[in-house]
Amino acid sequence: MNSSLDAVFDASLSHQRTALKAFREAASERILVIDGAMGTEIQGLGFGESHFRGDRFQSCSCQLQGNNDLLTLTAP
Repeated sequence: MNSSLDAVFDASLSHQRTALKAFREAASERILVIDGAMGTEIQGLGFGESHFRGDRFQSCSCQLQGNNDLLTLTAP
């Protein structure tokens, strides 16, 4: 049973090395965009309306909370 688990583990490591090599090669040739659960992470920070509004959007009459893209301007 151990030899079977070892083979699975070795195959997994080999796959990870191959994937990492491909990732590094791609990153050396172009800009990569990695999409993840950033929205979930931002929500966990507990930002309120003032964080999204910042100084830049004080006069905006609409609600801005939840527009995570604005945080790149108001709270980089």
